[in-house]
Amino acid sequence: MVTKAETYHIPVLLKESVDGLAIKPGGIYVDVTFGGGGHSREILSRLGGKGRLFSFDQDEDAEANIGDVTAEGFTFVRSNFRYLKNWMRYYKISSIDGLLADLGVSSHHFDDETRGFSFRFDAPLDMRMNNRAGRTAADVVNEETEERLASIFYLYGELKSARRIAAAIAKARKEAPISTTQDLLRIAEPIFNREREKKDMAKLFQALRIEVNQEMEALKEMLRAATQLLAPGGRMCVITYHSIEDRIVKNLIKTGNVEGRIEKDFFGNVDLALKPVNNKVIIPDQNEQAHNPRSRSAKLRIAEKK
Repeated sequence: MVTKAETYHIPVLLKESVDGLAIKPGGIYVDVTFGGGGHSREILSRLGGKGRLFSFDQDEDAEANIGDVTAEGFTFVRSNFRYLKNWMRYYKISSIDGLLADLGVSSHHFDDETRGFSFRFDAPLDMRMNNRAGRTAADVVNEETEERLASIFYLYGELKSARRIAAAIAKARKEAPISTTQDLLRIAEPIFNREREKKDMAKLFQALRIEVNQEMEALKEMLRAATQLLAPGGRMCVITYHSIEDRIVKNLIKTGNVEGRIEKDFFGNVDLALKPVNNKVIIPDQNEQAHNPRSRSAKLRIAEKK
């Protein structure tokens, strides 16, 4: 029988990412993207009733997946992972032995017709991971300046037609508010090349989703906090799905900061807090990609605190 958690989200690179944590009994671990709970359950099974696991998710639908996760030492934190440092302080945790992050969007969000994450359905243009607060995608397309919209589409969607899409939106919203996914489709479709229409539409929705949820800002804050919290020898395993977030993770590991700046001390040495465990990114094998389409763009980077 398929459980709700399994249909909510199939964990990507499950074995590889949890193996990468090099879990030790009695350790303290954090899963900042609980989702369907797949990674958290695997971590708990390896802790064997010892140690602690803190699992974060800001979506109330994810909280419903806790279900049978009743292991001693498990704590669910309903919050954006950008507040990792604050919550660890709240629970009086000064250091952790490992952190896992499966970035991006759960399968559930794309399949939920009411949330507006996918252009497959006619739905309110929402896209909030936490549907209790914050601006919706409709707020963004109706309220941001044309110039700002172009920047969002170019930076977060890497769309060459960003300016044309922004101009079309600015013109359309003068006639009527843009409220649904289909409203946005009708505006953008004429601009896209027929052969790349679905890929470009996916990039447009990705860009709006990133802006609505402030994903890059949240990711940077979480990575900085994780680097500070990791104990020497502690591991960080991060699964990314697009080049923007992957670049941020790669920058942190290679340069010591999320911006990718090379900063040297007086003697010309680069002080790095982390060292890469895998110099080459780990990607899902052909079998996983065949059974879980979401995994096809996944990349796993593992780093260890010096």
